[in-house]
Amino acid sequence: MRTESSTAEAAEVAAIRQVVADAVEFQNDVDRFIPLHTADTVVVNFGGRRVAGRGALTEAMRQALASPLADVITTVDVEDIRFLRDDVAIVASVKHVSDRRQPGADGEPVTPLHATSGRLTHILVKEGGTWRIASAQTTPILG
Repeated sequence: MRTESSTAEAAEVAAIRQVVADAVEFQNDVDRFIPLHTADTVVVNFGGRRVAGRGALTEAMRQALASPLADVITTVDVEDIRFLRDDVAIVASVKHVSDRRQPGADGEPVTPLHATSGRLTHILVKEGGTWRIASAQTTPILG
C-alpha cells in the first residue's frame, strides 16, 4: 500500500515539476504560457506588479514581450513541493534572472535590476486532472 501511495505521489510531483518547467520554457510564448494558469490566476512578478486573471496576464505578457523586458530571461530551481490537499500543492523555488537587455538606440543605459535572483512560490491546483498555476509570486533576494 505504501508503494502505491509513493508511486502516485511521485507521478504528481513529476507532473507539477513539468508545469513549472513548461512555465520557464514558455516564458516568451504567450500562447503556450497562459494555458498553464487557472482562469483566476494571480501573479506577482519580480518587480512587485500584481496581475489577476488570465486576460490581464495575457495583456501584461504581450506588453512585456514587446519591450526590452523580453531580453530578461529566467531559470528556476525547484527546492520543495508540499501538498496541502491531493489537488493543491505549494512549490518553493529559486528564480535566477539573466538580464540581456542592451542600451537603447540613443545609447541610453539600461537600469539594472535590483536583484538577480528571487524566491518563487507557486500554488498549483489540479483542475480536471491537470495541474495549473493558481498563484505565483517572486520575492527578490537582495544583497
